[in-house]
Amino acid sequence: MPWKYNTTIIRAGKAWTDDNGIQHPKVWMRWTDTEKSAAGLVWEDAPASEAPFDNRFYWGRQADGTLIPRSLTDVNAVDEDGKAVNDPITGKQMVMLGLKSLAIAQAKTEAAGLLAPYDWYVTRKSEKSTAIPSTISTYRDAVRTSCAAIETAINGASDLAAFMALYDTPVDSNGDATGNAPINDWPDAI
Repeated sequence: MPWKYNTTIIRAGKAWTDDNGIQHPKVWMRWTDTEKSAAGLVWEDAPASEAPFDNRFYWGRQADGTLIPRSLTDVNAVDEDGKAVNDPITGKQMVMLGLKSLAIAQAKTEAAGLLAPYDWYVTRKSEKSTAIPSTISTYRDAVRTSCAAIETAINGASDLAAFMALYDTPVDSNGDATGNAPINDWPDAI
């Protein structure tokens, strides 16, 4: 929530006037917390229902502040009455993709992007029988292996907490990264 003066929200980048008629500059956000307090400003934390959340994993918050998790699995689309929502083109029930399906699709897209710059080696081999350099073959195999490992990790997540853990970068006791997050563990580019 914002800084307030009495009951008035003081907007960042806007000048404001206190009860004594003193106009404070629009750069008041540069002040230290002590200076803000001395000017009569008070910080008010947001209510739980307005607290920030990670929209990769949650739809939002209920009125009581409880997070609304996204589904890990695919869900058949239904309207507010619980009736199936059909695709107007195919006539089949639409499916809302779950977090796992979306993450696997993203991993496959990432893998395709990592392989694409080297596809011409494969085409050249097919057309001209020119050998693919071993560093290229090794890299392409590593990308495919990483993609398979990422998909296995995604499918192995038994609940939302386990799925969210795939996005955590491992760190040492000093807080320094020791590798990539499991969801983003790709080989180094060549």
